[in-house]
Amino acid sequence: MNIFRLAGDMTHLASVLVLLLKIHTIKSCAGVSLKTQELYALVFATRYLDIFTDFISVYNTVMKLIFLGSSFSIVWYIRRHKIVRRSYDKEQDTFRHYFLVLPCLLLALLIHEKFTVKELLWTFSIYLEAVAILPQLVLLQRTRNIDNLTGQYVFLLGAYRSLYILNWIYRYFTERHFVHWITWIAGLVQTLLYADFFYYYFESWKNNVKLQLPA
Repeated sequence: MNIFRLAGDMTHLASVLVLLLKIHTIKSCAGVSLKTQELYALVFATRYLDIFTDFISVYNTVMKLIFLGSSFSIVWYIRRHKIVRRSYDKEQDTFRHYFLVLPCLLLALLIHEKFTVKELLWTFSIYLEAVAILPQLVLLQRTRNIDNLTGQYVFLLGAYRSLYILNWIYRYFTERHFVHWITWIAGLVQTLLYADFFYYYFESWKNNVKLQLPA
């Protein structure tokens, strides 16, 4: 554990709390992509299977439970909650997210560190997380007007990944034999996907105007 990883974890946690706050308090999921949330639920379900077999620490277990519970709760809210589901914009959230799942699975079968079921699922989750934000970014470009909480949610997600890159750099220089090319490359791809959003987010903050993405 180091300050960059802790900051990354807390930022990731904050992103989830912001989204749950928006959905639970306002009873609205406007601007939120169900497709992205389903992909994140799949990411955590396949990555945290070791919660039943490997104990690392109380902190690690609690964080896994939080992300598993929150991701499936968000999907349930959007799909099943009698009020929240009315605000879901199905006509705009049309990204065919299942087209992302198969390539990530095939890539995990081809490029992995160990050929075991748990390792393959973990690698699949790394690849899928790198692109899971795409439906959300496409939805924001289509709707253009982005409310503050949705904008903060996406910003915090991008910040979490950026902080994790700093964590990897720190560990590379402070720990012997710390080399994880799969995680590094997937994380870099994921961070680059946020680049355009970050630019317009900071522009809106600097000019004190409502955040809008170009169509």
